[in-house]
Amino acid sequence: MKLIKNANLLYDNKLIKKNLVIENGKLKKITSQIDNKITEVIDAKNNLVTPGLVDVHVHFREPGQVHKETIKTGSEAAAHGGFTTVGAMPNVIPVPDNVEKFEHQVKLNERSKVKIVQYAPVTLDEISDQLSPIEKLSNAGAFAFSNDGHGIANAKTMFDAMERISQLNSHLAAHVEDQNLFNKGVINSGKTATRLGLPAIQRVAETSQLARDLLLAKETGVHYHVCHISTKDSVELIRIAKDAGINVSCEVTPHHLLLSDEDILTDDANFKMNPPLRSETDREALIAGVLDGTIDMIATDHAPHAKDEKNKGFLKSAFGITGIETSFPLMYTLFVQSGLMNVERLISLMSTRPAKIFNLNAGTIEIGKTADLSIIDLNDEYFFNKSDFLSKGLNTPFTGADWKVSGRIKQTYVNGEKIY
Repeated sequence: MKLIKNANLLYDNKLIKKNLVIENGKLKKITSQIDNKITEVIDAKNNLVTPGLVDVHVHFREPGQVHKETIKTGSEAAAHGGFTTVGAMPNVIPVPDNVEKFEHQVKLNERSKVKIVQYAPVTLDEISDQLSPIEKLSNAGAFAFSNDGHGIANAKTMFDAMERISQLNSHLAAHVEDQNLFNKGVINSGKTATRLGLPAIQRVAETSQLARDLLLAKETGVHYHVCHISTKDSVELIRIAKDAGINVSCEVTPHHLLLSDEDILTDDANFKMNPPLRSETDREALIAGVLDGTIDMIATDHAPHAKDEKNKGFLKSAFGITGIETSFPLMYTLFVQSGLMNVERLISLMSTRPAKIFNLNAGTIEIGKTADLSIIDLNDEYFFNKSDFLSKGLNTPFTGADWKVSGRIKQTYVNGEKIY
């Protein structure tokens, strides 16, 4: 048996000082005593002990793009960030759009240090109008369905997918983007795009497809989850939909909460992501949506790229930002230390809520349940250093003297075993 002593434990949404006893990978006891049967003692040193963080939106790039990331490096980065369960998007090469390819992906995922739940694509190759074999993929272990990286343009395709996914009591996670309105843009429409002379992405590329999908979700009853929302109108649409009883949830990324297009001073593609950084008004609306509960969870959209794919300016560089190693410290520093929320609420957004909404065996510290835990020193102040990252991707704007953070992940445990 293992003992984690001197834990400032987040348990039942309250902070308590206790010891945790772990046996056979599960939490056996929460106690003030130290049992004489203990074989290993871990001193948490009065640091915060939380349920392992849960990220329902990551890209680990394997197979097909292992120069960007591998399951090994991505999962090591996740553990470094305090995450113990992640949802891997299916935009790998090849897309796992049949049972054989999906089962191969699941086999590859066994290389992970953390627990990976695997998305299956909604349509074949993610870009066609032909639905994937949804029922067979669900039986093969798909926890949810998404064409992340691609909006589903055809309303009939989306409606049929929603009906079938609803019948399975599964989840449809949508990247809402009308390609025609996106119009090969690389940056948000506004003053920054004009100043830099770059082709712009209109907000309605997101919101028009979202409005359509919410009505389809109302008709089908599917659990419709909106990935990485970025605009004020998206927040308002989801708020209205929830009030109307539509089965919708949504996520927002740390970068959309912390940055706007006003922060883009030069043609630096570390600020290029999809959806793009929006206006300060949009950013403020996203923060309000988090605080009032319209936005259900934080997800990183961890999207690593090789250095030479991100150093060519906005026009020629890839979309995407890494995030799984920086998300908790950023959110803790900018949201909890600033007084916008307490740490219990932050852990709910980054662990408990995503696990509950997606019916995952994660996100709680509970006797008899798997011991997936993170130990976090909330008082450790530091700057992000790219040499410390375990991800292959170093594409982030959050390094440098402007981003002093608190909240260092000290240890991460999966099934009671230390993985970081």
